[in-house]
Formats: sequence, structure tokens, C-alpha cells
Amino acid sequence: MGFNEERKGSVKQNKKKKDKSHVPFRLNVLFFIVFLIFSAIILRLGIVQIVNGETYKNEIERTENIVVNTPVPRGKMFDRNYNVIVDNEPLNTITYTRMKGTSQKDVLEIATRLAQYIEKDTEQVQIRDMKDYWIMMHPDEAREKLTDKEFDELSDPELYQLQLDRITQQELDSIPEDEMEVLAIFREMNKGYDLTPQYVKKEVSQKEYAVVSEHLEELPGVNTTTDWDRKYNYEGTFRTILGNVSSSEQGLPAESIEYYLSRGYSLNDRIGRSYLELQYEDVLRGQKEKIVNVTDASGALIESNIVTEGQRGRDLILTFDVELTQRVEEIIQEEIIKSKQKYPVKNQLLESAFVVMMDPYTGEVLSLAGKLYTKNEEGQYEFQDYALQTIMGSYEMGSTVKGATVLTAYDQGVINQGERLFDTPIKIINTPEKSSYKNMGWINDLSALKMSSNVYMFRIAMMMGGYNYQPNQSAPFNNPEAFETMRNSFSQFGLGVQTGIDLPGELTGYVGRSRQIGNLMDLAIGQFDTYTPIQIAQYISTIANGGYRVQPHLLKEIREPAIKEDEVGNVLYEFEKNILNRVSMSNDEIDRVKEGFRQVMQEPGGTGYVQFGDKPYKPAGKTGTAQSIYQGMVEELRGKKQTYNLTLVGYAPYDQPEVAFAVVVPYVYDEDTINKNIGSRILDAYFELKQQRFEGTNNEEVEQDEQQEQQSTETEQSE
Repeated sequence: MGFNEERKGSVKQNKKKKDKSHVPFRLNVLFFIVFLIFSAIILRLGIVQIVNGETYKNEIERTENIVVNTPVPRGKMFDRNYNVIVDNEPLNTITYTRMKGTSQKDVLEIATRLAQYIEKDTEQVQIRDMKDYWIMMHPDEAREKLTDKEFDELSDPELYQLQLDRITQQELDSIPEDEMEVLAIFREMNKGYDLTPQYVKKEVSQKEYAVVSEHLEELPGVNTTTDWDRKYNYEGTFRTILGNVSSSEQGLPAESIEYYLSRGYSLNDRIGRSYLELQYEDVLRGQKEKIVNVTDASGALIESNIVTEGQRGRDLILTFDVELTQRVEEIIQEEIIKSKQKYPVKNQLLESAFVVMMDPYTGEVLSLAGKLYTKNEEGQYEFQDYALQTIMGSYEMGSTVKGATVLTAYDQGVINQGERLFDTPIKIINTPEKSSYKNMGWINDLSALKMSSNVYMFRIAMMMGGYNYQPNQSAPFNNPEAFETMRNSFSQFGLGVQTGIDLPGELTGYVGRSRQIGNLMDLAIGQFDTYTPIQIAQYISTIANGGYRVQPHLLKEIREPAIKEDEVGNVLYEFEKNILNRVSMSNDEIDRVKEGFRQVMQEPGGTGYVQFGDKPYKPAGKTGTAQSIYQGMVEELRGKKQTYNLTLVGYAPYDQPEVAFAVVVPYVYDEDTINKNIGSRILDAYFELKQQRFEGTNNEEVEQDEQQEQQSTETEQSE
């Protein structure tokens, strides 16, 4: 046992020695490998820093990354039925991209070569451009315009300005015509930043495009490409509402340069300058293609990399019905001509008319039309689009506002529903008599609306003003706050306040300043403050829908650009109805006024019965006549001629309104019926279009059913 134990102990000791001898060997191998790796790294660093360090340093210093944004086409505009209203028209274009460090002499040489292949209009060339060009082409003569003393004492900018000032007209006239064309090209090539394409010429002919394309190698920086221009497919229809886009020459507006540059625009970018093009600029502008240009220290382009693909702007689906609006505009033009022919003397000042049609529940504007009959540059009369005046022109609207007056009287407890007042001329001492167009005797609120009593509204105003009327007596105004009360009440319907329509520049109208009881009486019949056509359209819509003032709007949807030209893209945004407020009057009170409006158009004796009494769509509404002073296009007559505004508001059908409208015809003979004629015909057009589209849809469905049935029959026969 003892021997065996000694032997085992000896074996264990030998094994431990062997293990110990292997560990240092493995560590040595590991340390050697690490030593080799570090040696290789140090050697590589040495080569990089010592051998190639200067080369890499120069490479870093000689390259520069410059981001260039390339413009893309704007989004399109469609009407509610997907007819293209505003599109982009492709144009053949020649551009020039100036490399960094390119000298003016180099640019001039390229411009000279390019002038051999294209024709360039010289109208945009300025005197300053000609002077700069003359100095460049005549350096010795330019130096002689400076004295030695000036040359020694003045700075370079001061010397250059002196040279410019001392160039004579004779010297400018000496520039040959062919060089003027070179100068025009040279001028365009020098705009903007380095590495940013500049438009040299748009609307290039096919021949010019082909020739320049063939000679691009000798024209460094010049390129032939396709640009776009805005195309308005219905040029005469609500053109002023669509707005305008700046040209590449105009670029960013001076007053907003900082704003647009901070949002990623370039100086020569085209932007929406007015109205819908401006209102929805962020939607229509699109996403510009971003390219990183890598250049060396001399400005030579090493490589270009696309960072972000460009995408044209998103599309707007508008609430407009373009076919309805075209019919409305035709009706306006025809009725203006008829009225001027019927009353050639008394309608000399008649020059315009306006129509607004909208959905009273959603606020969608179906038609925004205005026409101006005026002389063109050749002195010939023609119709021009004047739709913008529906939001920017304000007029005395007359009796159309009497619905708001009656509702205000209910709300203030001045009268009760059905209350009778006596219609006879009002005579306040030392003032002209105020009356209705006829003496109506005892009438209630419905009759006052139906027959358009002024006196009924006068008495409401007098009671609100705390005045107990006595014939031929003075009129103490015991409650001047009645002005604010009535105006605040009117504003609940949209009168005298902005409607919120999605267009910049909406006006609120004129607020009369005088505060006599007679002025309050005039306010009650729509002959003191002025309102815009869109305001009275919102007002009648508020009554039609039961008392909700809904924001009128032109945007229906925003959609992604479609892949195919004849389609529309996916919906990104849909405008939701925006209720601005609920009027303070009760449903019973609103229904009472709506009944009065129904009687205006559907019962004998109503002021609109002749034109609307037999209509199958059963309309309701209110006519209006207001005395006015001419403020139109004939400058020498402004503020001097008394005339009348004829107005009309309404909706149909009266029991389930689907369309509300406003008609405004300023500066017209008071016995004319042009407002009612226009109103009657535009409602006819609306319901005729509705019927035609309904029948068209049914015919398409029948044709589809017949085709399917025929295909099924053919399939059965073949089987």
C-alpha cells in the first residue's frame, strides 16, 4: 500500500510539471501573435501618415460636398368630378450649370458658342447688364475712365462704380445686335448659385433642342432638359381665384425671401403668388430632388449622387363643379347683355354680377363666379373673370338681410312670432320720409318677409334703439348700444365678419360710422353696412341648415400624385365640415323665418314669386334692392352717381336644402329683374345637371348589365 501511494504521488507531480511547462509556451505564442498584429498596425499607420499622409490630406482639402435641389412640377388641381382644372405643361428647356471657380471669361465663351444654335430675346437685358458687358469687352477703355489718383486711393467696388457711371450711351449703342443676344444668354447663365441649374431659354423649338443636344460636348455646363409651365384648362372660369405662380425669372418674392429660404427654397424657385396657388403652396410645391455634387478645389465636378428622389406636388381636389360654374358664367354674361339692351340709358353703369353656390350643410363651394363687362386694350367691350370680387368686393345688400333682422328681434325680445305692426311711411322731423315700396297696412313677420316691408324692419330698429316713434317728432336715441347688438347678432350668420373661406385676402366689408337712429333703421334693411357675396351666401346657408354657421371651403381632398396621367392618386386628407358657431335663436324661430322665405318665392304676392313660383324644386329665399353710390370701374364717375344694387339669396328645396346661393348685381336700374333672372336660371342649371348625371349613371349601369348579360349568353352558347 505504501509503495503504491508513493508511486501515485510521483505520477501526480510529473503531470503537474508537464502542465506547467505547456502554459508558458501557449502564452508566448499568444504574445507573439499580438506583437505581430500591433506591428502590422503600426506599420500601416506609419505608411498612411508618413508615406501617404500628404496625399490624403490634399485629397480631403481638395473635395467639397455641395447639395443642389432640383425643382419638380407642382401638383394638379381637379374639380369635384375629377376634371383637371390646373395642370403642368412640359416645355423643352436649355439650362446651364456653372461649375465652381468658372471664370466670367469662360462663361462668356460658352454663351458665344450657344448663341450660334439658339435665338434669345434681348428684352430682359438691362442697362447695368450692358455696362458690365462693355467693361468686360473693353478693359483698356474702362481703365482709361479712371485717373491715377482715383486708382490709388479708391477701393475696387468704388472704382468699378465710377467706371459704370462714366460709360456713355454712345458706347452702349456700339454693342452689335449679335452681341446683344450673347449678352442675353450670358445674363441668364450668371444667375443663381454655382452647381445650380439656371434656365437659359424656355419654350425651345424642336430644331434648337436637337442642335444643342448634338453639341453638348463643346458646351460644358449646358444641358437640354424638360421643364414645366402652369396650364389653366378653363382660362376664363374662376381664373382669378386659382391665383398665379411666379416665373423662374421672378423667383422668390423680395418681401418673403428669408421665409422661403429657411424652408428649403432656392432663389429662382417658382412659388404660388396668390389665392389658391398661394394658399396651398406647401401641398402643391412637391419634394425637390436632392443631389450631392462632389468637387475638387478648382471647382471641377468629381461625382454626383442623388440623395433624395424628387416627386411632383400633391394634387388638390376642389369643391368646384366646373361644368356648373361654366353654365353660371354664361348665364351672368347673357343676363348682363339683356339688361343693358333693355335699359340702355338707365343701365349704363351695369358692369358686373356675382354668384356663389354652396352646400349649406358642408360648406363646399360649388360655384364662385363673377364677370366684369369692360373695355380691353383695343377699346372693345369684353367679359373678364371677376370671381375674386366674391370675397373682396363689398356692397349694400338691401332686403336680403331682413331674415337676420327678424331673428335678431326675436332673440332680443323686441317682437314675438306672428306679431303685427303697421306699415305706413315713417316721418321723423327734419329728415326725409322712410317707407316701403308701397303701404302695406297691418302685417305680421311672415308678410313682412314675403312682401319685403321696410317699415316693419324700421320699427324693429326703433324699438331696439329705445325710441317710441311719434310722427313728425324728434327721434331721441336712448340705446346707442343697439348698433353693437344688431351687428353682433348679424355676425352669428357671417355678416360683417370673415367667413373663414380658405383664400387669402378675404374682406369683412364696410362698417358705417354714424350712430343716429336713422342709420340703425338703414342697417336693419341692409343699406348701411356692406357685405361680400360670400358673406351673404354663408348667411343664407346658416338659415337653410337650421342655424349652424359652417365654414365655406374650396378644398375637398388632398391626394398623392397619380401614377397614370388620367387617374387620381390615393386620398391623403379630406376636409371635414367645420361648424364655426350655432346662432342663439331657437329652432322654432329659424323655422318661422324659413317659412317667410318660402312664401317669398312660392306664394302669390311674394317678391320672388314671378320667377320661382312654378319651379318643381320648390325654392325659398329673399330678394333685395339697395340704394348705392357707384364705385365701379369708371374712375371719373366713382362716388358721384347714385344707383342700386340688386341682390338675391335662397336655397332649394325649401324642406330639404341641398344647395344655397347668393346673387349680387351692383350699380343697376332698380326696376330691373336681373338678380331674379340669374337666380332662377342658375338653380335650373343645377337641377338639370343633377338630372343629366343621374340619367347618365343609370344608362351606364344599364349598358354594363346588358354587356354582362350578353357575355353570359355567349359563354353558355359556347359551352
